[in-house]
Amino acid sequence: MNKVELINAVAEQAGMTKVDARKAVDAMMDVTKVELKKDGKLALVGFGTLSVSVRPERKGRNPKTGKAIKIAAKKVVKFKPASNLLK
Repeated sequence: MNKVELINAVAEQAGMTKVDARKAVDAMMDVTKVELKKDGKLALVGFGTLSVSVRPERKGRNPKTGKAIKIAAKKVVKFKPASNLLK
């Protein structure tokens, strides 16, 4: 499912216009980004938890040349589904 399909599904499920559904989906995405940047965690009961984790710097290899390289540390988003998400 892509964003347009999500907006259409939200509009149909909630009985709202596609314009209002787009605003709701965009607002949810914006709030999620802000919260992950601020606190690094967003818990949605019955759905799951999004959290920010730091991957440390590590060694790797260039697959083309085989030369050792450093892979920089970076922040990544992790998702832990609720235990009853697919039940």
